[in-house]
Amino acid sequence: MVALAKIPVRMSVEEFLNWDSGDFLNYELVDGEPRAMAPAKRTHGTLQTTLVWLITTHLRERGSPCDVITAPGVIPRLFPDHNMRVPDLGVTCSPYHEEQSAIPDPVLLIEILSPSNQAKTWTNVWAYTTIQSVREILVLRSDRIAAELLRRSSQGEWPERPLALTEGDLALESIGFRVPLAQLYARTRLAG
Repeated sequence: MVALAKIPVRMSVEEFLNWDSGDFLNYELVDGEPRAMAPAKRTHGTLQTTLVWLITTHLRERGSPCDVITAPGVIPRLFPDHNMRVPDLGVTCSPYHEEQSAIPDPVLLIEILSPSNQAKTWTNVWAYTTIQSVREILVLRSDRIAAELLRRSSQGEWPERPLALTEGDLALESIGFRVPLAQLYARTRLAG
């Protein structure tokens, strides 16, 4: 039997990065407390893989210096010493010279929303709005074809509510990317 590591009462990001839970789960750090993340279900994983492929192809074809990263660590501005959130995907355009636990200056963050973790996901989304470099946050549904998009204005302000999409094109201005929303779901059980 594997002995599980005791979780400290309030953990710093540095302690979190050096911590071994012993349980083989993935975690993120929320206000000093490690929070386990469940494995992705098939629709969630398919959406994540499809987005990585489409965005990577788009960035390479444009000769962009940006990279899409799966499950990157990001540090919100609020309590940065005790928070390392982990979105499903992130795009950064910063140079890559050394290994980093958190991606520097993400411009786009993407979450895939499961019905069972809506409150936690939206808590993360609002934390992402405190990261100065983030221009857009995309939330895709895994239970139906739908997306919600938050886009920072040119004055640096976030809208009160996300733009809801259920059809047509999804446009991500932060990376100059456009795709029919239905195409993202084409290989899922939700495809019509």
